[in-house]
Amino acid sequence: MANAVDWSQYAYSLYATDNHYLCNAVMIMESLHRLGSKAERLILYNEQWILSPNTYEGKLLVRAMDKYGATLKPVKVVRHGDSFTWQDSFTKLLAFNQTQYKRVLSLDSDSTVMQNMDELFLMDSAPVAAPQAYWLKDFTLSSQIMLIEPNATQYARITQDELGLKENDFDMEVLNHLWKNDSMPIPWRPYDLITGEFKSADHSNYLGSKEEVWNATEILNEVKFLHFSDWPVPKPWLPHAASEVDKIVEGCAYDSKMDCDSVKVWEGIYKDFWKRRETVCNDLYDTRGGHLKAP
Repeated sequence: MANAVDWSQYAYSLYATDNHYLCNAVMIMESLHRLGSKAERLILYNEQWILSPNTYEGKLLVRAMDKYGATLKPVKVVRHGDSFTWQDSFTKLLAFNQTQYKRVLSLDSDSTVMQNMDELFLMDSAPVAAPQAYWLKDFTLSSQIMLIEPNATQYARITQDELGLKENDFDMEVLNHLWKNDSMPIPWRPYDLITGEFKSADHSNYLGSKEEVWNATEILNEVKFLHFSDWPVPKPWLPHAASEVDKIVEGCAYDSKMDCDSVKVWEGIYKDFWKRRETVCNDLYDTRGGHLKAP
């Protein structure tokens, strides 16, 4: 049956509005390529960038296309008020308008794809499918990974809803306002784990059980999509991220509340990210410092 699937109708969608998120997106393209994903791979990128080997952005975009089989689509970056970060959030929601595909799996770029997730495209039909943000007290849909059936009418709902947004509202607010009570669930285990879980003292929300014993190594082997969320630790490509990670690892020995085995697995996630970032974007970035290298 799997051989009958027309994978050209399905796509992983990532967005890139600055250099760092572009590298993140290309890293995920590399992972999808390495893991043998059959679905298309789409990068929505800032239309102001030029596909030229003489620019940072151009080099990475061409690499994504030529080496990892990505489809590139320039898009106009949309801002909400004066908020700089909103432009990234709203650009991600352009995935709802990619009607050239039957289904799109929208992924946050500040994440790691651990395993092939092609099976999600074959879920029962629904306008939107998303996991619950298990780390929040109240029921909230997570927008870190969303399975979307692109539709012009649905996208119009988003653009209309955007008019009523507050300054600090982002893509998660849009998702929950429009589809909180009208979406199909994606199980957060194993499709939406946040890195901060490895430093948590209580794992019952993620495990879905108070009886199951947390084993960080087994969980890492099980998870398919891992999102970097470790506040106040910076995102792994930003300055001081490495020193903050080192500080937590070193301090674990003196904190009886911390599971040092789990923290070591957590450290390994960051080290793996830095190593892959150096491999994928090595001619452009000072990997651990978060700075672009000179041409």
